[in-house]
Amino acid sequence: MTTRRTAVGDLACLLGAVVVAFALLAAPSAAAGGGIGLQLLQAPVAAGGDPRAQLYIIDHVAPGTVIQRRIRITNSTASSHRILVYPTAATIAHGTFVGGSGHARNELSTWTTVRGGASKIPARGHRTAMVSIAVPADASPGERYGVVWAEARSGSPTGGITQVNRVGLRIYLSVGPGGPPAADFAIESLTAKRTSDGRPMVLASVRNTGGRALDMNGTLRLAGGPGGLSAGPFPASLGVTLGIGDTEPVTIVLDRQLPAGPWDARVSLHSGFVDRGSRASITFPAVSAAPSSSHDALVVIGAAIIALLLILGSWIAVHWNRRRRVLTVGPRT
Repeated sequence: MTTRRTAVGDLACLLGAVVVAFALLAAPSAAAGGGIGLQLLQAPVAAGGDPRAQLYIIDHVAPGTVIQRRIRITNSTASSHRILVYPTAATIAHGTFVGGSGHARNELSTWTTVRGGASKIPARGHRTAMVSIAVPADASPGERYGVVWAEARSGSPTGGITQVNRVGLRIYLSVGPGGPPAADFAIESLTAKRTSDGRPMVLASVRNTGGRALDMNGTLRLAGGPGGLSAGPFPASLGVTLGIGDTEPVTIVLDRQLPAGPWDARVSLHSGFVDRGSRASITFPAVSAAPSSSHDALVVIGAAIIALLLILGSWIAVHWNRRRRVLTVGPRT
């Protein structure tokens, strides 16, 4: 009887472990409420309402110039936090503006300082700080990139894992005599494709032909489709940044139910005040055979059944071996 109860207990523990494991895999992670924010409060007069200059520090200056920008740091969490604000290097690669980790350095980051960059901000509170960029008199012409990070750290008082939260403000600084280099780009092609899950998408290949980095935005409209259908406008995917001379795709993902075509596609893209358009006849490729939406669920269920069978088999083997040992060492008659 004792052996049987022990074996049943072992089985219950093993099954409990499996249930917990699957519960942890299925449970969604809880999102923390609020966060930290960073906002530019002033833009250069010369920007003339350029929407990019309302979001980022963007300027063209001569060597020896000092510029200043006021920023606001906000804490929208329910607790006070000490927030550190500091400059770091940045690069543009493969269509992405990448801020350096920690205190990565380049020319621009060494020219940049933040006054009022370390303070404890109360819950739902904010502070202002001043970003200053002092360009050396012997600085060479060209555009540099940087980020102003606002960073808050939290962790266990007993020395556990430290969580670092950062939000950044981009810097695009062009240095040189006279006015700023002209910004320009060309849309070289429009291509119809499908995403990995079968949704139609249009890729606009864009080449930066000017002297400034670009942050691409835009829309796509479709006309002349099957039965005279029209569709759109569809927004372009945000976040594509083109370095000087770079060529990258701007992606526009469409509704899954959209007919394959043919379509008269018209894309309009812009960065700041620069607008360009392109037009092409496109047809989306046929949808390739893909597993049904229930496939993944069946895989998970099958894995669970296999795991349970393995556990049950192990329990039977353990129980049987224990019973054999009891019979073997039992009293002789």
